[in-house]
Amino acid sequence: MSVVLVERHDAVALVTLHRPDRRNALNAELLVELGGTITALDADEAIRVIVLTGADPAFCAGLDLRALAEGGGGLVDAPGAGGRGPIGALTTPLIGAINGAAVTGGFELALACHFLIASERARFADTHARVGIMPGWGLTVRLPDRIGVTRAREMSFTGNFVDADTALQWGLVNHVVPHDQLLPTALDLATDIAGNDPGAVDLLRRIYDEGEALDADPRWAVEGRTAGRMPGGFDADAMEQRRQAVIERGRQQTDRSNS
Repeated sequence: MSVVLVERHDAVALVTLHRPDRRNALNAELLVELGGTITALDADEAIRVIVLTGADPAFCAGLDLRALAEGGGGLVDAPGAGGRGPIGALTTPLIGAINGAAVTGGFELALACHFLIASERARFADTHARVGIMPGWGLTVRLPDRIGVTRAREMSFTGNFVDADTALQWGLVNHVVPHDQLLPTALDLATDIAGNDPGAVDLLRRIYDEGEALDADPRWAVEGRTAGRMPGGFDADAMEQRRQAVIERGRQQTDRSNS
């Protein structure tokens, strides 16, 4: 089965990351297929809105650290991993439907969306510092724009998870809905957008994008100087240990928040 699934709902495309056994972690195959799928849909005149989600239980666990370890670190240079990541500049509105954990590179995928809808099960974490690899897909640009620089620093420096309700309070997501209502809600909003005048929607998108770029482009350049760097060096065994530690820490923080 493909690692990226596409469903068409009239003028709306639903794209699902589909490596559920690996929590939709990004290996080379998924990076390439996701980038190609989004690019093709963006060029399709019949598609006016894209919704991006993950196969349960997670949205995306970031780069597949096991594949990174086994490949000697080469995954960070895989097609789709460079530049600004697998989701580039789009002319089609992109809604993120966050169904579970969005971690590190997966968090950056979420931030690449124009806005986010979250399931009550959604959680967000920037664990770059815990893994030992620097962000390169705009986290240090987009996250402060969404939640403010001091909260962004807290997330990056601690690696702590933020639950859906906190994400709503901080302005990271627009809505939090019951898990079984996530896709219906996201698709309803996408249909609302698709029903508007397409020229007006596109012009509004361009105004927002160009306005953001005035401030963001210099900060992208700053992040780009260290993108993908591993300050502690590459160690396959240590990478796998960090992967397990991040997973366990996420479980513990979720258990505490639910108790």
